[in-house]
Amino acid sequence: MKSIKFLLVGIVFGTIMYKAQLVSWFRIYEMFRFESFHMYGVIGSAVGLGIIYVQLIKRFKIKSIEGQAIEIAPKEKGFARYILGGTIFGLGWALAGACPGPMYVLVGTGAFSILIVIAAAMLGTFVYGLVMKKLPH
Repeated sequence: MKSIKFLLVGIVFGTIMYKAQLVSWFRIYEMFRFESFHMYGVIGSAVGLGIIYVQLIKRFKIKSIEGQAIEIAPKEKGFARYILGGTIFGLGWALAGACPGPMYVLVGTGAFSILIVIAAAMLGTFVYGLVMKKLPH
């Protein structure tokens, strides 16, 4: 019963993503061709709100629902790792036509071929977990 609220939030979030055309390959295609502001506006809004919420959490020491302090660990600085990771992520997004969130929404719409992309994403995550400690820091 406890996880039903997460399922409901996921359904609402997926519906919003679908209605906002965030799972549309055409919108993603437009974005990568720099023909439309639609996706950039959504992504930019999400980044902006994320920055605001992280700052609110840090400044007002907001606690989690369970009452525990929320601690955000600092990230290692590095240019190459973000360029390489962002490039791989972007290429996967462009090839698949969906980033991780919309992939599950697409399954809900009946586009079951996206299950191949989800399986490949999980395999890539698993392989990264295996080689992560062997990569240079």
